[in-house]
Amino acid sequence: MSLVTSTGLPATRADIDLLDRTKVLHNGEKVRLTFSDAEMKRRLEGLRAAMEAQGIDSVILNSYHNIKYYSDFLFTSFGRRYGLVVTADSLVSITANIDGGMPWRRSYGENLVYTDWQRDNFWHAVAKVIADDGVDAHRIGIEADWIPVVDKEQYQATFPAAELVDVSGTAMSQRMIKSEEEIAVIRESARIADIGGYAIHDAIAEGVREYELSLIGTEAMTQEIARSFPDSEIRDTWVWFQSGVNTDGAHNWATTRRLRRGDVLSMNCFAMPSGYYTALERTMFMGDPGKRASELWEINLAVHEAGLSLIKPGARCGDIAHALNEIYVKHGLFANRSFGYGHSFGVIGHYYGREGRLELREDVETVLEPGMVVSMEPMIMVQEDAPGAGGYREHDILVVGQDGAENITAYPYGPDFNIIEP
Repeated sequence: MSLVTSTGLPATRADIDLLDRTKVLHNGEKVRLTFSDAEMKRRLEGLRAAMEAQGIDSVILNSYHNIKYYSDFLFTSFGRRYGLVVTADSLVSITANIDGGMPWRRSYGENLVYTDWQRDNFWHAVAKVIADDGVDAHRIGIEADWIPVVDKEQYQATFPAAELVDVSGTAMSQRMIKSEEEIAVIRESARIADIGGYAIHDAIAEGVREYELSLIGTEAMTQEIARSFPDSEIRDTWVWFQSGVNTDGAHNWATTRRLRRGDVLSMNCFAMPSGYYTALERTMFMGDPGKRASELWEINLAVHEAGLSLIKPGARCGDIAHALNEIYVKHGLFANRSFGYGHSFGVIGHYYGREGRLELREDVETVLEPGMVVSMEPMIMVQEDAPGAGGYREHDILVVGQDGAENITAYPYGPDFNIIEP
């Protein structure tokens, strides 16, 4: 069907250009969000305080993690741009027409929809929000660590008189310290990841395929998320289950490989209620690991336990990494390490989010503080042509408190529970 004008005649190209470039879609009612209004206000007050201190008139956020953090809305891009405009007085998400009224229903603050009728409608919408708020934009905050060069150029063209200021580090620093409400979500999510782990443990058998175990764990976690977070979207929860040579990478997706007697197994359960990532990762074996594999497993477990003891307020991330390196050096396994020893939690997924200033790596100077949530997850990998070949890793989640750290992962690690007899 062709578009028509108010006269009833078919629309011309010029008519289409004059059609609404933006719209307001308050369709339905606002749903119950993940966090309270008080929590969302706290986050915005922190960002606005930083804006005032830096003389920033408005902030335009484009990343999954920051839009989610400051509005509780997690978008699906599908090649379209999304934004969140924050000024001293307003908070408006900019979303695509294809999503209808869902972004408004599932976000804190206002929402403006842009249409597909013209290529630059997103930029038009951003400029409209700032202009409607009466902001004379001289300094605009953007996420320099997220937006591509072409988008930065478009921002500059949209606001030619404005100075673009990077606020990605400011936002990251705020996200690194979790509130009590965030910790409650993370704690519950860790419990749900354990449920996925137990479901997989009970289903492991010779001949079962990796992806079949992944589906079992994902379903168990998803069902529990739906029960525990009844107002949430059901999305993004997943499992990586690996066996044999497929355990060599921490982020290897499940395949159709069937489990065999003697296999090293790696179970990775990722519960994701409302965009908040948690993980349970465990080394397992299908039957007797053998002498060298047992030795390697025990060494990695020793590193894991040492790391758990080092996570406490006042500890420097880099110092923890250096201390754990010494254990691997002692056993001649330093070259077998795969990555850092842990990272922060929060609005993080396998396709978005990272709080790089809170990773347990040698080059990170951050000092742990109460309210931070970090993992301990050492991993080594031995290649196929060597005794004990495979990947070995464990993963627990710790909440840093005033006097120490609480481990909120309950699923057991080590051979007493994780050797599965065929």
